[in-house]
Amino acid sequence: MRAETLTPTAATPLVVPARTAVRPVRPYPDVDHVVIISIDGLRPDRLLLAHTPTLRGLIARGAYTFWAKTTALGTTLPSHTSMLTAVKPRKHGVLWNTDLPLKAAIYPNYPTLFELARRAGYTTAMAAGKTKFNGLNKPGTIQQVDVSTKDEVEDESVTVAAESMIAAHQPEVLFIHFPAVDYAGHKYGWASVEQLATIEKVDGQVQRIFTALARAGLTERTVVMLTSDHGGAGKTHGQEDDPRSRHIPWIMVGPHVQPGDLTREADLVVNTEDTGATACYLLGLSQLPYFDGRPVLAALLNPPAP
Repeated sequence: MRAETLTPTAATPLVVPARTAVRPVRPYPDVDHVVIISIDGLRPDRLLLAHTPTLRGLIARGAYTFWAKTTALGTTLPSHTSMLTAVKPRKHGVLWNTDLPLKAAIYPNYPTLFELARRAGYTTAMAAGKTKFNGLNKPGTIQQVDVSTKDEVEDESVTVAAESMIAAHQPEVLFIHFPAVDYAGHKYGWASVEQLATIEKVDGQVQRIFTALARAGLTERTVVMLTSDHGGAGKTHGQEDDPRSRHIPWIMVGPHVQPGDLTREADLVVNTEDTGATACYLLGLSQLPYFDGRPVLAALLNPPAP
């Protein structure tokens, strides 16, 4: 993993979006931190088959659905870009799923959650286990960045980076991406015992994130959303609208969260774009007219109108 703190230099000046003088009014004033955890390739039924005491604990005390949907073409970079911009791939324009060897970087057509949060004066950070996430690191939008510089990185290195960020900087917006479940799916298959073992291992990494938040005194100030970018079948994923790729888990825990299965509301379908919209809602950021996502208010207790 490569740690990076964005610092202005003569060659690469730090471009910082215009910021508001006053923090936005949040719907829950005591919640000023949002953490999004994505376990790459985590199909809901595989989660339920594995021995995952941490994830099951989140389900028991949080709002959840195992019928959330990622983008129609369930691949890592387009799906995560939708997760973090609240718009579908046809809008944000990130339709590739690899590093682009270009002289000039190409960023999404719409601002990420990081950029919107920085404009409002929030602090931001990202720890990600695949090099392609550098495509979301628009200058001036993420203050602490640790992105893998190699393939097949272990989830452990992501955890170490995130723990360090939480301890040293307590970022108010933190995105964490664990890659190993996806790697195991491609190598051994989504129905494999090897992938199941990897899910059980990342369960322990997630617990370490919650322990780090507790040590930093952030538990009562933080809402955590845990989800995925896609599932899979055989040793692949991404066939358009394949339900085995498209269905993902979605779990929210923290203060003001209303525990329970979100399918109690028959008309509610949680989409990956809703993750970004919900983060914006909790931070008091505007629900912008171009958003495809909507805040998942059913997961919250007595939520004020957006």
